[in-house]
Amino acid sequence: MKIEAATNADYAYLQVRDHHIVQSLICKKINEKEIYMLRDDNKNNIGWLRFGYFWDNTPFMNMLWLEEPHRGQGFGKEAVLYWEEEMRNTGFNVVMTSTLASEGAQYFYRKLGYRDAGCLLLENEPLEIIMIKQLGN
Repeated sequence: MKIEAATNADYAYLQVRDHHIVQSLICKKINEKEIYMLRDDNKNNIGWLRFGYFWDNTPFMNMLWLEEPHRGQGFGKEAVLYWEEEMRNTGFNVVMTSTLASEGAQYFYRKLGYRDAGCLLLENEPLEIIMIKQLGN
């Protein structure tokens, strides 16, 4: 798998698939290098990782998505570790993410060293678990 910053050429792919972002923000996130594209050996898109900043100072992974045929093969772990290394190299010591309590992703993140740091309750939604990880130097 190859991981690289999204470019404007990735916009159409993201626009159709990423339903968890306001469409008008996709270009901004691409320009800010806040979306990483995950590609197979043939350079086909197999997913993406999108992030922002919690309190404008802590990297927060908002979305990790892999196309169904590519799940369970270690690509998600590889993408998260790549992102963590990029954040560490940029000078950050802590990263965050979240997942719904009804999703199995919480176990994936815990295996990668994330720990529960709080939660968010929204009306008519499952509990959102906020997770944090200290990055080594």
